[in-house]
Amino acid sequence: MASTEIMTVNMGPQHPSTHGVLRLVVELDGEIIKKVTPHIGYLHRGVEKLSEHRTYHQTIPLTDRLDYLAPMSNNLGYVLAVEKLLGIEVPERAQTIRVIMAELTRLKSHLVWIACHALDIGAMTVFLYAFREREQVMDLYEMVSGARMTSNFFRVGGLSKDVPEGFTAAVKEIVDTFPDRFDTYEGLLTKNTIWLQRTIGNGVISAEDAIDYGITGPALRGSGVDWDLRRDNPYSGYDKYDFKVPVGENCDTFDRYKVRLVEMREAVKIIKQALDSLKPGPVLADEPQVCYPPKENVYNTIEGLIHHFKIASEGFPVPEGEVYQSVEAPKGELGYYLVSDGGTKPYRMRIRPPSFVNLQAIEKMAKGAMIADLVAVIGTLDIVLGEIDR
Repeated sequence: MASTEIMTVNMGPQHPSTHGVLRLVVELDGEIIKKVTPHIGYLHRGVEKLSEHRTYHQTIPLTDRLDYLAPMSNNLGYVLAVEKLLGIEVPERAQTIRVIMAELTRLKSHLVWIACHALDIGAMTVFLYAFREREQVMDLYEMVSGARMTSNFFRVGGLSKDVPEGFTAAVKEIVDTFPDRFDTYEGLLTKNTIWLQRTIGNGVISAEDAIDYGITGPALRGSGVDWDLRRDNPYSGYDKYDFKVPVGENCDTFDRYKVRLVEMREAVKIIKQALDSLKPGPVLADEPQVCYPPKENVYNTIEGLIHHFKIASEGFPVPEGEVYQSVEAPKGELGYYLVSDGGTKPYRMRIRPPSFVNLQAIEKMAKGAMIADLVAVIGTLDIVLGEIDR
């Protein structure tokens, strides 16, 4: 009588297809996946504990390194939480620029996703094109913050400074040229026979299961759940913008691919609306106890220098209380739970990262698939280990 034996294999943590230090223990019946168990913790840095020993401003750079493909989305969620504790109103110009940078960040993150996801499945050309477009967004990151990767531009109360000359023209070029580039991606992939075979019917997870697992972002919308925090729980003035929230129908890898493509097109539309509504004005709230003084005051007056030094070295007290603030990051709901004891440092900070929550669904999505399809499932979740092992 024939018998079968379950084989257990390690995928990672060194495997090039895992996009970081993730280890998957895969149980196989031949080439069919019976169980997948993620093992994390190889990258742990203790961001939440580190924040307890830094002022509220000094904590901002820690958030850059969570999802290091979307640093400004990370910054935005954190500064919004601190501003909620303080009861600060951010100037309109600062809010509009924040929206522009957040949507550019969405483009930057989704471009890396489509590049690496396609490369994992064997489509190399898209990788080269998508990274070409990503360079344009990173040039803008460098223009406003001086850094291309872990950029730091948002501050409690607004922005570190106004955008430089030439910024709006560079953003307009992206708005004008990117839709045609997206058409190129679709021309290479959407009707490609191999792409369809590798994505349709792969990594299926129903709407009910996606909700039960706590999945958010494109992975949730790909399962047909119409939920986007920018529209359904707006922040930073997102309620002023007109955009479409795409949803899938078949709950598979191909639907999640289509959702992210539409999201990139909608991000361009939001950026265009923000550019059209961008008005002159201050980019920091009139809160001298919290916000840094203008740089010209720091450089030219002793009062400005002392003011800057005092906030940088001592921080500012935040009223006692606790808040939760979430944003629609490129990978899903990114939330910050902050507790203040009235001091100048967070008493506690807890982060709800989308990659960490979404990863737990990998067994449900991969069970019954071929081992060769596991890479496509990892890619469709679009995880970054920096916010999993935070």
